[in-house]
Amino acid sequence: MTGFEHPPTDLPADLPAPADDGTATHLPGRRMPAMALPGTDGSSIELDRLPGPRAVLYLYPMTGRPGVALPDGWDAIPGARGCTPQACDFRDHHGALLAAGAGAVYGLSSQSTADQCEAVERLHLPFPLLSDVGLLLATALDLPTFSAGGRRLFRRITLVVSQGRVEHVFYPVHPPGAHAGEVLSWLCSTATPGSGAGMSRTVDFPQPRSSPW
Repeated sequence: MTGFEHPPTDLPADLPAPADDGTATHLPGRRMPAMALPGTDGSSIELDRLPGPRAVLYLYPMTGRPGVALPDGWDAIPGARGCTPQACDFRDHHGALLAAGAGAVYGLSSQSTADQCEAVERLHLPFPLLSDVGLLLATALDLPTFSAGGRRLFRRITLVVSQGRVEHVFYPVHPPGAHAGEVLSWLCSTATPGSGAGMSRTVDFPQPRSSPW
């Protein structure tokens, strides 16, 4: 196990980019499974009944925390590093994402709710994180995963869900610290199902702010 060589909000310049291995091509159009996961706000979120017309569900491996070592070789695993910058990016874009038509934004990982609550409080996240310790969603949707430090973890992937089905998939995600803006651009340029033509919203893109780690 290794500690932080860089603060979790900073990414190494030589961070390896994940490749598109084709493991998410089957997801568009898939129905979300009828399962509920615990949220850091005390709620139980039914994945097949996410608020609409669209919901953004971003999956990530694990959020590091100060003073706790990461698995050996973490920075060398393509797509592993960057969960804290990604969470901060979704925090900074949260209002704009809602204004662009997202009914809700959720983060999801296989970490415990207790670990996720620490991240929500430290990073001041305005949306809940969902805990899937057993990777039930990975099994139900055949999602890409990887192993590190003796644990199986979600690969970084974002699902835009509409009316209980996966409408759009972002995979691979890189760089993670700029991903929320990518999702926002897609929401602004793509018509909500049943609403007619796209390009119907103009949303101010927020300026990033510094984050405690």
